[in-house]
Amino acid sequence: MTAGTSAHVEDVTPLPPRPLSHVLFRQWWRELVFLHWAADPDEVARLLPPGTTPDLHLGRAYVGLVFFRMDQLAVGRGPALPYLGSFGEVNVRLYSRDALGRRGVVFRSLDCDRLLPVLTARAAFGLPYRWARIHARRTGSGISYDCLRRDGSGAGACVRAEVSPEPYEANALEEFLTCRWGLHARLRGRTYYLPNTHPRWTFNRAELTSYDETAIAAAGLSAPRGNPVSVLYAPGVPVRFGAPLRLPR
Repeated sequence: MTAGTSAHVEDVTPLPPRPLSHVLFRQWWRELVFLHWAADPDEVARLLPPGTTPDLHLGRAYVGLVFFRMDQLAVGRGPALPYLGSFGEVNVRLYSRDALGRRGVVFRSLDCDRLLPVLTARAAFGLPYRWARIHARRTGSGISYDCLRRDGSGAGACVRAEVSPEPYEANALEEFLTCRWGLHARLRGRTYYLPNTHPRWTFNRAELTSYDETAIAAAGLSAPRGNPVSVLYAPGVPVRFGAPLRLPR
């Protein structure tokens, strides 16, 4: 068996396939908007860490642009961090699997409007966090996020959508994209898997009114063609992350 391939790949499941042996940190993800486009599998493969390969759905790769509010960030069993534990986040993500068959997410960028969490996540986990200005607004049925990086690059993203109180049942593709129980990343020359758990997603119908996805091109991918193939809104879930696990060499 070669690195990045697996004789068995975990099923896509609405609940975590395994419990966490240890909780490293906790957080809430609130008021999420997921946008997804099809992507070139060969392009995706070049952007994944060693030991992982693109996780495909019916032969297709996907790139996600996800907007949400992080809240109640806490370490271990400790209390939620005041101020620094709540912030806006916008990320560009790809979908991966490893030699043990675990499906994951690979973040190409994570924009955050708190500087200390940016510096901490980059140093401790090797994640590509960037400091940005993020404005979130909820008015009636409308939700909007506006993100612009503070590095002068002009990269950013925005979304505006109308959210219906009507529940929405995710289809097979959307379950594949959102039922992810870990992330793959690289730190100090080694690829690792960071597991997470959370309750089953609940979604509402959402209608996209406008968006800007320039963060995707800034993350090293081709600019998406056309409108997203999926638009989802989720009220939110509490999330727990376990300890990082190194991938076999």
